[in-house]
Amino acid sequence: MANEHGQKWDRCLADSALKIATGLGVGIVFSVLFFKRRTWPVAFGSGVGLGMGYSNCQQDFRSPYQLHGHRVKEQ
Repeated sequence: MANEHGQKWDRCLADSALKIATGLGVGIVFSVLFFKRRTWPVAFGSGVGLGMGYSNCQQDFRSPYQLHGHRVKEQ
């Protein structure tokens, strides 16, 4: 049980970090190309990434019986 909980936390943190970094990158690109280097696209992109990561973590912790890419062999 503790091992599964640790794996969920690891997956949650990695997924959230990836989504925040992607949102940050997209926000920087949009800020430079379209919005004359304003800061709000960067904050918006980071916030969207954080929200997506939080939502995925919440779903992962609320579904205790979902298997993530593991096949269960019949015995």
